[in-house]
Amino acid sequence: MTATNEEIATHEVDLSPAAADKVRSLLQQEGRDDLRLRVAVQPGGCSGLIYQLYFDERYLDGDAVRDFGGVEVIVDRMSVPYLNGSTIDFSDTIEKQGFTIDNPNAGGSCACGDSFH
Repeated sequence: MTATNEEIATHEVDLSPAAADKVRSLLQQEGRDDLRLRVAVQPGGCSGLIYQLYFDERYLDGDAVRDFGGVEVIVDRMSVPYLNGSTIDFSDTIEKQGFTIDNPNAGGSCACGDSFH
């Protein structure tokens, strides 16, 4: 990364300890230490917006970054207002498995739970 610390924006998305542990485990499985978790909001889904979580090796102009015990979470400039105050968690129970996003900015969501407005 070529930006100085003063140029790096931060965001207000939290990563729970369970989610950080799962991301750390997935990164170890990938065998790469140059990846970080990117969280984004994109148009789509039945309610208008969908979440995207994926590993990314890039820093894009305007990215906001936070570190959670060695797990970097990046949010692009356009997604920050939609995600500020959100918490990313991970569940591994008999009822459900996977990442969840609790977003206080979502006005509502669809029945499938994958999109919001």
